[in-house]
Amino acid sequence: MSVVALSPDRAQSPTMHEPPYAPPCTVSLPEMCSLLFASLPRSDQRRKGMEYIRGLLEVRGRKSIRNIAALVGGQATEQSLHHFISDSSWEWGPVRRALARYVVSAVPPQAWVVRPMVIPKAGRHSVGVERRFFPEHGQMLNAQQAVGVWSVAEEMSVPVNWRLQLSPSWFAEERRRRASIPDDASAETLGECALQAVLETAAWQLPPRPVVMDARGGDVGSTVSGLLDLGMPMMLRVDDSLRLSVADPALKGFDTTPRPVRQIMSASRGLQRPVVWPDGGGGAVRRSGLVTAVRVALPGPSSRRTGTGLCDLLLLGVGTNDRRRPREVWLTDLTSVPPAFWMRMRAMVRRVDQDFARAADQVGLRDFAGRSYRGWHRHVTLASAAHALSALGDTDDGELDYAS
Repeated sequence: MSVVALSPDRAQSPTMHEPPYAPPCTVSLPEMCSLLFASLPRSDQRRKGMEYIRGLLEVRGRKSIRNIAALVGGQATEQSLHHFISDSSWEWGPVRRALARYVVSAVPPQAWVVRPMVIPKAGRHSVGVERRFFPEHGQMLNAQQAVGVWSVAEEMSVPVNWRLQLSPSWFAEERRRRASIPDDASAETLGECALQAVLETAAWQLPPRPVVMDARGGDVGSTVSGLLDLGMPMMLRVDDSLRLSVADPALKGFDTTPRPVRQIMSASRGLQRPVVWPDGGGGAVRRSGLVTAVRVALPGPSSRRTGTGLCDLLLLGVGTNDRRRPREVWLTDLTSVPPAFWMRMRAMVRRVDQDFARAADQVGLRDFAGRSYRGWHRHVTLASAAHALSALGDTDDGELDYAS
């Protein structure tokens, strides 16, 4: 299904594929947990899940199992909580699906933002840990890296799904056994990990909002193909070295030869336009920097596929008023929306960054100290639920800065 003609009203409509229950009027830990843990067969598991979330919300400092146990019950509780997180049989997938449906019913999303999470570690035994260079930090780190899929509205954002990136070194027999990595897991690049996280989330039949993500350094062609096959609109930040074919009649003298994005943007300065949109909440008008939009196609066999819209993409350059080259470059299939809509989608990334910086440590998203794959996934699932409870209790954080 092609979605390149998606209208802005349709892209933001909260009525498509909504969950079958009404939005909650108040945020209650017992009510939320009764929905989240409906898939858990045993009452003691459901009780421990609620205790764990309460601990994540109330413990000061590091959200370790020991600290949570000290809050809710002491030494005996520590042992049972450790088993519940690391060795129990409950599946986190249905809990995440229930969390996602709860969140979108409470605050309908405007976008799904895919964001990496770096978790520095001191040792080498935590599942997925590697020593590697992280461009966003500008240094080598010994760390885990995961990808989160966030439900995002202007008021708040909540992570609803996670995928832990695993390198080939984690599939050596002994290392895999010690970390309890399941048979269906496989080594992935960060881009592959991000796409698979979106594919998993899409299977939950949530509202088909635009997927906004940073695709720099990844296989952009595979990401675009995967998202179009899902019928999900997209807005991807890309490298200026990415090679694309110009398909815009406004640019004269270009044939179908793939060219670097920086060259296309340099030749497109005459297409720069200011963007004006209503400000969040107040109805005032605000002017952004300049936006350049050029119709392009992905080169290679994938761009010749029929019925997918791969030849109908826009390359967006977002710059400042000094008319220098764009600060950011994005690739999107949202070809029929007003430019203001692109800026709102871009701002969704900032919403997630703000919420992550404010709340990640408050609910312990990066605090799991165990070594197992299953333990990490269960902890981050419950930490996401704690984040949702915190966010739903405080959705008025002021307006977003769309233009910065």
